[in-house]
Amino acid sequence: MKGDYIMLRSLYSGIGGMNNFQNKLDVIGNNISNVNTSGFKKGRTTFNDLVSQQMQGAGAAANGRGGTNPQQIGLGGGMSTIDTINTQGSLQSTGRNLDMAISGDGFFIIQDGDERFFTRAGNFYLDSEGTLVNGDGKNILGIDEQNITILAGSDGPNGSTLESFNIAPSGEINGVYSDGTTAVIGQLALANFANPGGLNKAGNNTYTVSANSGDAQIGTAGTGGRGNLVGSTLEMSNVDLSAEFAEMIVAQRGFQANTRMITTSDEILQELVNLKR
Repeated sequence: MKGDYIMLRSLYSGIGGMNNFQNKLDVIGNNISNVNTSGFKKGRTTFNDLVSQQMQGAGAAANGRGGTNPQQIGLGGGMSTIDTINTQGSLQSTGRNLDMAISGDGFFIIQDGDERFFTRAGNFYLDSEGTLVNGDGKNILGIDEQNITILAGSDGPNGSTLESFNIAPSGEINGVYSDGTTAVIGQLALANFANPGGLNKAGNNTYTVSANSGDAQIGTAGTGGRGNLVGSTLEMSNVDLSAEFAEMIVAQRGFQANTRMITTSDEILQELVNLKR
C-alpha cells in the first residue's frame, strides 16, 4: 500500500509539472508573437514547490545522541507568478513627428468614454478634427487631462496660421506659425505607478489599473520619476528572441521529463497489478 501511494505522488507531481511547463510555453509563445509589437513588455513565469508530506519529524539531540533531520517528500510544483518585465525596449527612429517613445518610466494616457487606459506604444495620429488619438481612435490626454488638438491652418498669434509642430522631451507640443512665431499648443501627460507590474493587460497595447498597481500619478515627462519623451521615435518590444528560444528548449525538455515520469510511474503500477497473476 505504501508503494502505491508513492507511485500516486509521482503521477500527480508529473501532471502538475506538465501543466506548469505548458503555462510557461504559453507565455513564451505570447512573447515571441509580440516581438515586433511597439511598447510590448514580455512576460515571465516563476514556479514554487508545493507542500511536502511529512514522513518523519526532526529529532532533537538528547542523551548523548545527535539530532535527526525531518524526512519529507515533496508533492510537486505549482505556478508562482506570471510577471510583466517592464525593462526599457530599444528606441527606433521613424522620422514621423507623431511617433513618440518614453525613455524611462511612465505611460501615455488614453481616454475612451468613461474608461481610462495606459500604454507605452506611442504611434499616434490626428483625426478629422485634429484631435490626437491612438491607432484605435481613442483620445490621448494632455497634462490638463483634456484632449489635445493640433489643427493645421488654425488661427494663431497676430492672425497667423499653424504650419507645423514639434514635440519637446517634456511633452510640450510647440506650434510653428506662418509668421515665424512659436507657441505651446498643449502638453502630453504621462502616468506612473507605485507598482507598474501590477497593471492589468487590457489588449491593444493597453493596461488598466488594478488593486495592486496603485493609482495613476499623472504629471509631465521628466518629473516625479517619469521618463522623457523622444520625438519621431517608437519604443520596440523588449522581447529577446535568443533568450525566448532558450527558455522554449528548457520548457520543452521539462515537459518531456514530466511525461516520462508519468510513463515510468504507470509502468511500475502495472508491475504491481501484475503481481496478482
